[in-house]
Amino acid sequence: MAHIIELIKQPWPWYVSGPLIGLMVPLLLITGNKRFGISSSMRHICAATFPSSSSFFQYDWKKEIWNLIFVFGVFLGGIITMLYLKDDSPIVVDPRLISELSTYGITDYNSIIPEQLFSWNALHFPRTIILICVGGFLVGFGTRYAGGCTSGHSIMGISMLQLPSLIATICFMVGGFIMANLILPFILSL
Repeated sequence: MAHIIELIKQPWPWYVSGPLIGLMVPLLLITGNKRFGISSSMRHICAATFPSSSSFFQYDWKKEIWNLIFVFGVFLGGIITMLYLKDDSPIVVDPRLISELSTYGITDYNSIIPEQLFSWNALHFPRTIILICVGGFLVGFGTRYAGGCTSGHSIMGISMLQLPSLIATICFMVGGFIMANLILPFILSL
């Protein structure tokens, strides 16, 4: 059993984890013509808990209960991993990235996300407000505007040969490159 726990704690190579994620697509389609995606679960939660006269929330959300259970499993898996399966070895950060981030005052790499950016103590910095509030809004708005999230389009949509999903995935990637290389350095310098 200890050997299995150690295996689970280690990062899996792309050639193992990628096909496992990819196999979810035919599994969901075969077992009930279900589509893989995460962002739609927010709509299901809102339709279930806040009955509205909006036509967007007027549908049989109970048919999508499997999606809510799946998302809860992802959440629960994250908690279990954080509590019982975390790797206590130091986080390895490329020296070039350390050098670049130190110019923005980010020097603590004791956790997966820099506490100098994402913590209660950092909330008074404009860059933290921008990253959390504006970033969260843009992700939510973009997900709704694109008709799905990266997992829905990139994993499910492309595997079903849908051109809109290919276009959305290309836009996600271009947006990520622009954000990481042009916009994020500006925000971090605030």
